[in-house]
Amino acid sequence: MDQFVETALAVDVSGAVTASVDAAVNEASRQADLLIGGRPVPGSPQWLAEQDGDAGRWREVAAQLLHFRIILTAGVDPLPSVVGLRRWGVTWELIARAAGVSRQAAHERWGRRVLEVLDRYGTGELGGPVADDEADLR
Repeated sequence: MDQFVETALAVDVSGAVTASVDAAVNEASRQADLLIGGRPVPGSPQWLAEQDGDAGRWREVAAQLLHFRIILTAGVDPLPSVVGLRRWGVTWELIARAAGVSRQAAHERWGRRVLEVLDRYGTGELGGPVADDEADLR
């Protein structure tokens, strides 16, 4: 066989896979921001208005939900996105809506893995504003 083909079949691709996934995740964030309407320029009147109320938080949650939808549809592992959403206090109900599944299905798919990340020592302390809706799903 040709040496190029032999190289293509034998070379370690793990680094290239990681770089490709990282690029996809970064591009998904950029696309989410574009679809949401971009972020206001720091110091602008819109930025200042968002800093004073809930609008900035909801913009960020919306961008994170959209990012989640994009990477999920692209076939990239969405676990880091789901962990981030939970850290923002997003409920399983809203995550499920973004994924197009039931709340129970979303929790079954990602709940255990998210809990392992957020409570790696098994203390029950999740920290941050994680939504308190786990008990509803057990």
